[in-house]
Amino acid sequence: MPVRIPAAGRTEVLCFAGAGISAFAPFYMMLPGAEERISRQTLKWAPKWERNITFFKSPVERGIQRVTPPVARTVQRVDRKLPLEKMAKRADNRIKKNLDIMGIEHS
Repeated sequence: MPVRIPAAGRTEVLCFAGAGISAFAPFYMMLPGAEERISRQTLKWAPKWERNITFFKSPVERGIQRVTPPVARTVQRVDRKLPLEKMAKRADNRIKKNLDIMGIEHS
């Protein structure tokens, strides 16, 4: 008895569609007249996109302004806790030591 493959969900269909579009976009751009078609579509849809973007712009800006200070504090806190400089110096010393062992000149 053959095993049935379950039906694809909405997310899977969208992912496959996005992958297909992004994979075939370069071939579409190589076709003759592609630039004209794209410019025509841009002229048609750009005003609508700009209206839609201005609808979302101010709420997103407010959200970013609200989130920025805690994110900056967290980044600074993590920066202080991680011994990045010490780790970088150790890695540099290991690389130089291995180059010396192999007899390769380094600066």
